Amino acid sequence: MTSGANQGEQIGIMHPFMLLIKPAGPDCNLECRYCFYCGKRELFGRGAHRMSDEVLETMVRDYLGLGFSMSSFAWQGGEPTLMGLDFFRQAIDYQQQYGKGGQAVSNSLQTNGILLDDGWCRFLHEYKFLVGISLDGPQHLHDVYRRDRRKRGTFTLVMEAIERCRANKVEFNILVLLNDRNVGAVDELYDFFRGLGLRYLQFIPCVERDPQTGKAADFSITPAQYGDFLCRLFDRWLAHGTKKVSIRLFDSIMSYYVNGHHTNCTFNERCDDYVVVEHNGEVFCCDFFVEGQWKLGNILQTPVGELFNSDRKRDFARRKREVAHRCFVCRYFPICRGGCVKDRMVLSGDHKALNYYCSSYRQFFDHALAELMQLPLRR
Repeated sequence: MTSGANQGEQIGIMHPFMLLIKPAGPDCNLECRYCFYCGKRELFGRGAHRMSDEVLETMVRDYLGLGFSMSSFAWQGGEPTLMGLDFFRQAIDYQQQYGKGGQAVSNSLQTNGILLDDGWCRFLHEYKFLVGISLDGPQHLHDVYRRDRRKRGTFTLVMEAIERCRANKVEFNILVLLNDRNVGAVDELYDFFRGLGLRYLQFIPCVERDPQTGKAADFSITPAQYGDFLCRLFDRWLAHGTKKVSIRLFDSIMSYYVNGHHTNCTFNERCDDYVVVEHNGEVFCCDFFVEGQWKLGNILQTPVGELFNSDRKRDFARRKREVAHRCFVCRYFPICRGGCVKDRMVLSGDHKALNYYCSSYRQFFDHALAELMQLPLRR
């Protein structure tokens, strides 16, 4: 086994990548019906899923041993705060122990917010975590799907967590999962977030396959709904003032025109920004593909740098380029690159199929692209 201290030099890493870490696996304190990751419990067996100290130390040591100028740890779930605050204190201790002089380390935490008390918030502020909090809109929209195991809505608890983050000066943004209930309420959503002074927003379209029918599950949104949503959201954002609110998809497109690359992996040319590290040390290509076919190995046997550079990971990354024939004659292909592979396969099972949201993106690009291309020049 290659040691973490020199593995980056030995395997010839081409570019930095980040770790998307599932320290509690698919475990969560909520039961959101649209959650795609809760089904992974079948893969890992029954009982609680928790990352051991051995896995944690090995992961941090070997990843920082790659010597990237910026090493990024993204803690997700399930619900990562189920690990408890002491686990994350230990993670910071290992980062400080194994990091080298001049090496920057970033941590982010995606959470439902339910467990964020003042102790958590003080910790997150002290160590400069960027926190993503899931909030699907005002209470009557959020509580439709985001419920606890007793079927109780969680809106009030999430809002309390947001206020604690503000009081403790935690940097946070909002993640909205667009579903069949809130996708038609773009004005209500925008006014709600604007009224709360929430400036950093990410809208994720939801589509999952119903195993009974083979069609999109009832909580999914249609391509037409998503296209309409994006166009109306853009109009509201433009009218409000583009410097006042950051919307991740729009920012990514502007980054593409300014820097030549996206900040959102959906539109990247290859799927090679990160790997997923599960609670037991198993590594996968992507959190949408935590399945046997795309398991790369285990960090307790093979350093994470070698897993990232494995033939299987390269094969997965290349699949992003294998698109539907129609994509090659589309004027927007250089921008979207066929979209997320998961959204190509969700109903068809074919990574070369046309993206489920293809018509959504074309509608949006027709509506907004000319303006988006000019915005960076005006800022």
